[in-house]
Amino acid sequence: MTTIILVRHGETPLNEQRCFQGCRHDVELSATGQEQAERLAQALRGERLAAVYSSPLKRALGTAQAIARYHGLPVEVDFDLREVDAGEVEGLSLEELSRRYPQLWEEWRWGSGSLRLPGGEDLDDLQVRAWRALERIAARHPQGTVAVVGHTFTNLVLICRALGLPPGYFRRMRQGLASINVLRSDSTGWHLVSLNDRCHLEA
Repeated sequence: MTTIILVRHGETPLNEQRCFQGCRHDVELSATGQEQAERLAQALRGERLAAVYSSPLKRALGTAQAIARYHGLPVEVDFDLREVDAGEVEGLSLEELSRRYPQLWEEWRWGSGSLRLPGGEDLDDLQVRAWRALERIAARHPQGTVAVVGHTFTNLVLICRALGLPPGYFRRMRQGLASINVLRSDSTGWHLVSLNDRCHLEA
């Protein structure tokens, strides 16, 4: 049985500015994000982790390194865990996105299917590559507990896939900064144990 502790990175300056952040803007954690990563790492301190994996982006790496320090583990980077390529909407504020791409904005908020970002990636494609990474990780640790640090869309499409849902179901879930999700695989398949847990961030 493999247990995947799937984590979203801590806050960045672009998160604070409410800007769309895909894989093209590679920014560090903010001071708040570093604090969130530390609290997250302390929450996972008691886990017996076999490995820590991360997206190659700095915000995920910084979060993964905080976790790994408590376990004496290196951070293993998997390029397929990177965030969606947001194309032309990368770096736009949500207000700018809704003004420049009203049809996309409506589809994002109220649609039911997948989503293709202009000049960027389709969520179906994102789900394929992210799931490829998760299957690799699970195969390497068939009886272990592993921390995997990703991003909003990456994590959501992975959770959808684990539940047998198409990626468009991401709209029904939330993925807060420095949140924890737990996925478990056994002989019957994948199971969602917890979703968007942020109790460790409470004062």
